[in-house]
Amino acid sequence: MIRKAPVLDVDAILDDRATRIIVCCGSGGVGKTTTAAALGLRAAERGRCAVVLTVDPARRLAQSMGLTELDNTPREVASYDNGGKLFAMMLDMKRTFDEIIEAHADPERARQILTNPFYQSLSSSFSGTQEYMAMEKLGQLRRSGEWDLIIVDTPPSRSALDFLDAPERLGRFLDGRFIRLLTAPAKAGGRSAFKLLNAGFGLVAGAMTKLLGAQVLKDLQTFVSALDAVFGGFRQRAEMTYKLLQAQGTAFIVVAAPERDAMREAAYFVERLAEERMPLAGLVVNRVHTSPVSGLSAARSTAAAEELEARGEHELTAAVLRLHAGRMQLAAREGREQDHFVSAHPTVPVAQVPAMSQDVHDLDGLRAIGDLMAKAS
Repeated sequence: MIRKAPVLDVDAILDDRATRIIVCCGSGGVGKTTTAAALGLRAAERGRCAVVLTVDPARRLAQSMGLTELDNTPREVASYDNGGKLFAMMLDMKRTFDEIIEAHADPERARQILTNPFYQSLSSSFSGTQEYMAMEKLGQLRRSGEWDLIIVDTPPSRSALDFLDAPERLGRFLDGRFIRLLTAPAKAGGRSAFKLLNAGFGLVAGAMTKLLGAQVLKDLQTFVSALDAVFGGFRQRAEMTYKLLQAQGTAFIVVAAPERDAMREAAYFVERLAEERMPLAGLVVNRVHTSPVSGLSAARSTAAAEELEARGEHELTAAVLRLHAGRMQLAAREGREQDHFVSAHPTVPVAQVPAMSQDVHDLDGLRAIGDLMAKAS
């Protein structure tokens, strides 16, 4: 028997005009992207101007909306007579990085950065770049004021919450000894810079020149010097976005499947959000298995099937009874996993979404998911 948990009222969250940001997080393969898209569609149909931003590089959001592709610019998906609109986009971290450089550096410095080989590598594959850019894009969307609801679909697994660390990690990168060493000569200026370069950097530079080559080292110094001022502004904006996530008007929804690993990950997300003082709205448990004949237990169903099989009668009925028994056993296992979660986190509101017979690949499917979430309230 599943313990009684507070009910997550999805429609109350969507209808509250004070709610401006919803962040969906959870492990991979639990229907997180579909949940985010369904929330966006339901919000639009109820009169909100919503944009769904996916940070997941997979193309599930576009597929769930019946689109061939999404890019770094919000694309209108649907509009309604009540003023509601739905937009969707997929984070392009390199394009977002380029936009930051172009917006916050003079043309010459922007050219130096964008053509620098180290920047080209950093903007495409540097660890943490995706999280930095997610913070930046969320801040851009919020500051634009074009949408009254932003729904963020985070990457799968625990990296979904890495963007919470973006300001601190960025600060560590910029304040690291190696970066300070590379930027010190340029910041010192004039003859003092030459002396500093010879005294403090000479041995290191000599060793690095032998290892990397003079041109590579020069490119690295040019990149770090040119990027220093730009990154300072980004750090401030990332910190502002972090505070925005902590403020009223933001709601985190954890998404899980009723399986052991997924529910453990959900517990981790709930606990981490509490540590960071992030506003948790509740938990959506997807793909919950139920039966219209829940009064017939697995044991009784199995016993009836065995009796029919022993008589050699009604083979089809016996097979259906065994299928029902298996489904009831699965439902019992799922119930125990949810029970463990609720026991550990009794105050977290929960909405259960029954398993559907097929994957969601269009707006009708998303609408059905939204209806199921609302009925769980």
